[in-house]
Amino acid sequence: MTSKFANYGHIDQFDIRIIDQLSREGRMTVTELAARVGLSKTPCQVRLKRLIDEKYITGFRAIVDPVKLGMDHIAFTEVKLSDTREAALQEFNAAVRRIREVEECHMMASSFDYLLKVRTADIRKYRAVLGEKISSLPHVASTSTFVAMEAVKEMAG
Repeated sequence: MTSKFANYGHIDQFDIRIIDQLSREGRMTVTELAARVGLSKTPCQVRLKRLIDEKYITGFRAIVDPVKLGMDHIAFTEVKLSDTREAALQEFNAAVRRIREVEECHMMASSFDYLLKVRTADIRKYRAVLGEKISSLPHVASTSTFVAMEAVKEMAG
């Protein structure tokens, strides 16, 4: 099986295997990781530290089940800005990062400027987030919402 990380130039096949294994299951011992990638423990540990230091691996986190937490409503929000000069973009970027319900924010090459993935408990909560938080972000001219009916594939899955 090929790795989705196979096209990186500054790391070798062992580094790619380490990243691939940890991206699938981040909670394993270095001994387990070493066995899976075909290295002994010490060289694996050295490589892992280098990958972290060089920011190929930027952190570890728990993947939670949003449905069990009552957060299974997903909406995608298109955002058009009134000003797209660099200072305005930076201001919007900084402000959107502070909205907990916004799971993802992507600048787009489209008829709109940003696409946000917003997760809330239900449509009423989404409406409040849209009205009180997203619409009041700096330079927002308009928004448009698309509600997801089912998540077929997500990053965690």
